Amino acid sequence: MNLFEDTNPRALKDLLNEIHNRVTVLPDFQRDFVWEPGATQELIVSIANNYPAGSILRVRDAKRVFAAREFEGAPPLDGAKHTFLVLDGQQRLTSLYQAFYGVGEHRYFLDLGELIRGVDFEEAIFHVRAATKWAKAREDFALQAKELLLPLSVLKGGAGGFLQWLLQVTNPMPADQRTSMLDALTRLNDQWVKTIDDYHFPVVTLSDKTEPDALCTIFETLNRTGVKLSVFELLTARFWPQNINLRALWDKAREQHPIIQEFEVDPYYLLQSIALASRKAPSCKRGDVLNLAVTDIEGWWDKVVGGLATGLGILRDDCKVMLPKWLPYQTMLAPLAAVLARSGMPKTPEAGAHREKLKRWFWCAVFGQAYESSPNSQSAKDVADLSAWLADGPAPESVNALRFDPKALRDVTPRQRSIYRGTICLILGTGAGARDFHTQAVITGNLMNEQGIDDHHVFPDDFLLKQKNVKSARARDCVLNRTLIDRTTNQMISNRAPSVYLADIRKTPGFPFDAVLSSHCLPTGETSALWSDDYEAFLAWRQERLWCEIQRVTGLAQATDLEMEEPESK
Repeated sequence: MNLFEDTNPRALKDLLNEIHNRVTVLPDFQRDFVWEPGATQELIVSIANNYPAGSILRVRDAKRVFAAREFEGAPPLDGAKHTFLVLDGQQRLTSLYQAFYGVGEHRYFLDLGELIRGVDFEEAIFHVRAATKWAKAREDFALQAKELLLPLSVLKGGAGGFLQWLLQVTNPMPADQRTSMLDALTRLNDQWVKTIDDYHFPVVTLSDKTEPDALCTIFETLNRTGVKLSVFELLTARFWPQNINLRALWDKAREQHPIIQEFEVDPYYLLQSIALASRKAPSCKRGDVLNLAVTDIEGWWDKVVGGLATGLGILRDDCKVMLPKWLPYQTMLAPLAAVLARSGMPKTPEAGAHREKLKRWFWCAVFGQAYESSPNSQSAKDVADLSAWLADGPAPESVNALRFDPKALRDVTPRQRSIYRGTICLILGTGAGARDFHTQAVITGNLMNEQGIDDHHVFPDDFLLKQKNVKSARARDCVLNRTLIDRTTNQMISNRAPSVYLADIRKTPGFPFDAVLSSHCLPTGETSALWSDDYEAFLAWRQERLWCEIQRVTGLAQATDLEMEEPESK
């Protein structure tokens, strides 16, 4: 029996429309959507350049063997009868659906003014959290037109939506300005919008005769395989005839500097760092990396490897990024290694001054989300600015221009990985260091692995939902309600109220109860909201406490109101 119904390409806009109309759904056993917004942005850049972005596998679901669910952000099924189940491509389709339909936790924009000025597409696209005032304000067409910011959701129906939008933008303009702007926007339509509009994914459709056991086997195979294309491998092949073995160099670097292996660094970031360090005008776009010369490798490899190891040491020892899973941005490694490769660390007390500057840059970049969009451009700018700062020049823009609203912490969940991870690291580095609830030892990377220490709720999720009626998952999961707790203690906590499980911990003879709580930036004393199980009071207290820590590491003097007037707390 032939399992294949067809193997035809399908237009992206048609695939997304089928998701919106619940023609295409997911099997309920599929994992949740996990992509970071930066990955979505990279996918959109590939589509705008008409690069291949993989294929889609689906089955015509006539047998209804598996329970189905809608894509995250799509209208609920509510009994709608679907046609297709997607077996491979969920993450890509979900990310594109949310971006082009303007749903989910982030909104995506194109800065048309930048595109008109000739900036690359990857530098003109950016995303912001949907809950911010900034994003809410740009729902107003008048502001979009004034700033020439195109919400990607305008393109969900294809190029026609953009043409309507540009006519609305240009019609009120004086005749000469209108003609000029129409010409410019029409060029963008031809160069970028039509490419997105015409983009097709190869789609393999399995027939409705496919048996359930075959579908299970196919799905298991798909989740075991899949190899990411590697620039590192391409350059390894290119440099081989010139007696440079990148693979051997990389293996040697990890052997000499175990911290590189411990942090599971992708060798691509090392190549980006060489591109940044070796050029008078730093740049690390994909093309820059692919065009590295033998002399670049020979002249900078050892320096950059040393810089990377030193930088990782600073992040681990001073910024308390204990494990690779807690590094807010992998993309920050390239500029950090490049700056250290260029400047080195002085053999004088000046090394301490340099270290303090690099730490402040790290925290400012994390809480300013500097690497959330256009990381390649940000890397190039930071290498130039940081190098100047270490030579007693002005502080980088990523430091001086930082703004932060502590109310945002109520909106930060594990999905907002950069600020979430940065906050956990900040808690780890408070005072003498966060202490393990089980052993009372200061938490280290080794202890995390040994004791199964991970981020968990302070007010248990089930308790908040059932006892406090906090229906919003975001309100329950926000970083204000999370800290690092070992496996044994977390099992003891279960779904009990803080006042109950903390009483059990406190009665342990000799346990330094208040010291351990304080080390996690948690309230102590009999008036603590933990004893009254007052969740709102707890959130307010911890928001203020963590804001003090953010101010300490970034140098910020005051908060900036960037979020919604009323955060979603319930």
